[in-house]
Amino acid sequence: MSAAPAALDTTPLDEAVRDLAERAASWTATALPERITLLERMLPRIADVAAAMVADAASAKGYADDSAWAAEDWITAPWALAQTISAQLHVLQRLAAGREPVDAKAVRHHEGRTVVDVFPATTADRLLLNGFTAQVWTRPGTTPDQVLARAAGEYRGRPGESAVALVLGAGNVAAITPLDIVHKLYADGEVVLAKMNPVNAYLRPHFEHVFAEFVERGWVRFVDGGPAEGAYLTTHEGVDTIHVTGSDRTHDAIVWGTDEQAEKRRRTDTPLNDKPFTSELGGVSPCIVTPGPWSDADLRFQAEHIVTSKLNNSGHNCVATQILVVPRDWDGTEKLLAEVRKVLRELPPRPDYYPGAGDRLDAVARAHPDAEFAAGDTCRVLVPNITDPDDPMLGVEVFASAIGIVRLPGADAPQFLRAATEFANDRLPGTLGATLLVHPRTERAHRAAVDEAITALRYGTLGINCWSAFGFLLGYTPWGAFPGHNRQDIGSGIGFVHNAFMLEDVEKTVLRAPFASAPRGLFTGSPSLSPRPPYYVTNRTGLTTMRRLTAYTTDPKASRLPGIFASALRG
Repeated sequence: MSAAPAALDTTPLDEAVRDLAERAASWTATALPERITLLERMLPRIADVAAAMVADAASAKGYADDSAWAAEDWITAPWALAQTISAQLHVLQRLAAGREPVDAKAVRHHEGRTVVDVFPATTADRLLLNGFTAQVWTRPGTTPDQVLARAAGEYRGRPGESAVALVLGAGNVAAITPLDIVHKLYADGEVVLAKMNPVNAYLRPHFEHVFAEFVERGWVRFVDGGPAEGAYLTTHEGVDTIHVTGSDRTHDAIVWGTDEQAEKRRRTDTPLNDKPFTSELGGVSPCIVTPGPWSDADLRFQAEHIVTSKLNNSGHNCVATQILVVPRDWDGTEKLLAEVRKVLRELPPRPDYYPGAGDRLDAVARAHPDAEFAAGDTCRVLVPNITDPDDPMLGVEVFASAIGIVRLPGADAPQFLRAATEFANDRLPGTLGATLLVHPRTERAHRAAVDEAITALRYGTLGINCWSAFGFLLGYTPWGAFPGHNRQDIGSGIGFVHNAFMLEDVEKTVLRAPFASAPRGLFTGSPSLSPRPPYYVTNRTGLTTMRRLTAYTTDPKASRLPGIFASALRG
C-alpha cells in the first residue's frame, strides 16, 4: 500500500480500489451481447441528465444555460458522450453480427501508407455532417491485411487481462473523463477508478447516473480529490494502469517524482512509478493558413473558424489554436487578420474561468507590449507579430484565450507550406493537434505540396479546413499524440483513446471539412449540404441545433431530423 499524507483519509480510496479489484474478472467475463446492452442503456441515461449537465457547466463557466456560449457545453458534454457511445455500438454490433469490425473497402493505400476511412460510418453521419470525413493513417510499413486482422483485438481472441485502471480526470472539458472510462472498459477491458478533477467535480452526480449500471456492478467507481488523492492512487498497489489528461508536468511528477532527484531519475530512466501509462498532454497548437484565391466571404468564414478554435471553452482546450501561421507576402493576410479582430470584437464577453488563466494572460500581456485586447474584454489577447524565436508563446501552452501571429516567408503555396511544416514540427512543442486551412483550388493546383505537408506534419490529429478538436468528438477517430514520445520525453503523451474501431498501429487522423458552407461551397470547389457548423462561436442557432442533435443521438428517431435541419440552416 502506498504511503499517504497524515491528513489524508484514504479509506474511501482504498475501498474503491478494493471493490474494483474484486469485480475486475467479472467484467472480463462479460459477453459481447451484454456489453452492447449496457451501452445501449446508457443513451437514455445521458438524455436524462443532458440539460442539467449543461446548466451546471454553464454556471461554473460564468454564463447562463440559455446563452449562445452554452452550445459548446451541449457539444462537449452530452452530445460528445452520446456520439462516442453510438460509434462504439456501431462497431460492437458489427462484431455481434459476425462481421469484421472494419469494412475491407474502407482500408486502402494512400501516399505509400495504409489508411482507413472511419468517418462517415453511417447514413446519419452523411446527413448530419455532410462533407466531413476522417481517415486514420497507420504507421509506415503497416499493410491492409494487418490493419484488418489487428482491429478490435479485445473481441477477436486477444482480450486484455483483468485490471484496475486509474483515470485522472481533466477539469476543462466535461466529456473527457467519461470518454476515457468508456475507452478503458471497452477497448482495454479494464475496470475504472475515475478521480474527478476539482475544477469540474460538480459533474460527478451526472456521470454516476450515466454509468449507474457499471457502478452498481462494481466496474466503475468515482472519487473526488486533489493532488494528494491523485498521488496516493497513482502509487496504490491495487491500481494496475494509469491514464491522465493534463500537462507534461503532471506526468513527470507521477513518473519521476518532485524531489531533487527527479531529474536524475528521468535521465537514467529509473522511474518511481513504472505502471503502464497512457496520456494526453496538450502542447502549442498551430493553425496554418495557406495562401490562395480567398474571397471576402472566405476570409470572414475562416476568421470565424480561427476564432472558434481559440475561444471555444475560453481557450481552455489542449488543442486550442495558440499560433496562427500566416504567409508574410500574401495579400490576404492582413485582410484575414482584420476579420479575426472584427469577430473577436463582435462576440459577447465571457470569462476565462480555468484556475490560473488570469495570471497566464497577464504574463502574455507583459511579454508583448503590442498585445491587443478585444473591446471590453481583457480575456481576449491577440499578439499581432511574433518574431523572437524565444518568444514564450512559442514554447509554453497558455491554456487561455490568447493567440499569437507568426508570419513566414514563401512566394507561393508550396514554398510557404514547406516553411510552415518545418516551423510547426521543429519549433512548437507538442504533437496533439494542428489545423491546416487551404482553398480547394489551391489544393488542386498544388496537390503534391499539400499532400507533402499533410504527410509530414507530426500531429496525432490534423484537420484540413477543420479544427483538429473535432476529432475528439467523433468517437470513431483515435485521439492522442503523434507516436514517438516516451516517458523520458513525454511531449503530448503516449497512446490513443476513443478509437471505436479499436485500430492498432495508428499514426494520425486526418480530418476534412468543407472550406465553405452550403451553398457557397459549390463555388469554392467544396460542395456539401453543411451550413455553418454549430460549433462555430458565431453560429446564431448553435444552442438549439445541439440540443436537438443531442436528443437525436440519444434516441435516433427520424422524426427528429427536420427540426435539426431547420435550426442548422438558420445558423
